[in-house]
Amino acid sequence: MASVIKIYALFLGSALLMFGGGLQGLLLSVRGAEEGFSLLSLGLIGTGWSVGFVAGSITVPIVVRKVGHIRAFSVMAAIGTVTILLNLLLINDISWILLRALSGFCFAGAAMIVESWLNEVAENKSRGTIFSIYVTINMAASTLGQISMSITGTAGYVPFVLGAISFICAVLPTALTSSPQPRPLSSAKIDVGLLYRTSPVAAIAAFSVGMANGAFGTLAPVYGHEQGLDAGGISLLFALAAILGATAQIPFGRLSDRIDRRLVLIGLSGFAAVVGALTALINPGPNWMMFVLFAAYGFAANPIYAVAVAHANDFAKDGDFAKIAGGMLLILGVGLAIGPAVASLIMGAWSPVGLFIVTATFHGALAITAWLRMRIRKSVDASERAPFQPMGDKQVTPETIVLDPRADSDSADVPVAHEAPVPDELIETPEEKRDVQDGTI
Repeated sequence: MASVIKIYALFLGSALLMFGGGLQGLLLSVRGAEEGFSLLSLGLIGTGWSVGFVAGSITVPIVVRKVGHIRAFSVMAAIGTVTILLNLLLINDISWILLRALSGFCFAGAAMIVESWLNEVAENKSRGTIFSIYVTINMAASTLGQISMSITGTAGYVPFVLGAISFICAVLPTALTSSPQPRPLSSAKIDVGLLYRTSPVAAIAAFSVGMANGAFGTLAPVYGHEQGLDAGGISLLFALAAILGATAQIPFGRLSDRIDRRLVLIGLSGFAAVVGALTALINPGPNWMMFVLFAAYGFAANPIYAVAVAHANDFAKDGDFAKIAGGMLLILGVGLAIGPAVASLIMGAWSPVGLFIVTATFHGALAITAWLRMRIRKSVDASERAPFQPMGDKQVTPETIVLDPRADSDSADVPVAHEAPVPDELIETPEEKRDVQDGTI
């Protein structure tokens, strides 16, 4: 029963983080456009987030080892709260780019610590269920954060304060826990060469998804704003894309368990490329056509990364899942960082609808690559594959990889809690000291 309470408390903390993150990401793009920021500046705001997120995923474990999980989480949540409030006080493009990078760093650290606690309380037999619920909650909370902008609007201070409240409240489930410190955070096990040797398609998919979805997530709100949508319309636009994308993960994931996953990648990325090309050609106004195209894009683009991870895992050797998934995390982060900047240049040189030339190009390249690879390499038999697991493509951390039930084969490489002694300065109560002496912590 105690474990169940801890899990639901951690789910709540994660939901609050994702709610604030979803609201902040959409808010900064739209408010920045309203403030007259250049397209390049708006793209670099998205780049800043991705650079900070990847940097946090790599370096936060060092911070946690020095000060402990609870203190590190409190620091991340506090800085994240201050950052979004500074977005309100310092309304200029340079400040927002730097603050967005700091926000991404803190968000990655906070998410990793929550996931570390989930890893600690999750048993192997329930890991798949916990992982699926965790991913679903994250997607739902992020979407609700985006929808909330339709209520708060973008003007004034209310949306920024709401995001700050969400971030700081996320600290409560971990601050009030009586459980011992979890095991040390997992540093990213990155081996890009191993990833490419194992599955060139997965490596190219990670980069293509990063480029296309990074550009879309950062600059599609700007496109909607330029086309005349208000805050409510933009929120609905992204909610449709997110909801349909999340809904599509399960059926396409299950389909990929039965047929060559590359066929699913070809279908999804090919359809996303067609949607991008149609949007670029039609350049719809603020009408039903825009909503249909955005919904179709989310439906096709959202499941691609998760299917690509599953495809890479099909060819991975026992014990290599974490290294391969870590390599995909790095490549995805590079794409997420470059994509918004490239798209902003194209949008500025041509028109805002140039965004969809970028998405169509990279999704089309992925479809062609997967088709060519099918002619070179046979698929793994369906009976030998690890089951598909849903996964987002923007908030994946090394701890997400460890929580993934497909990482069970790597468990021998993961340190358990008692192998990492808790520093004396982090033991604050007589009860905790007694637990250390007894070997509980």
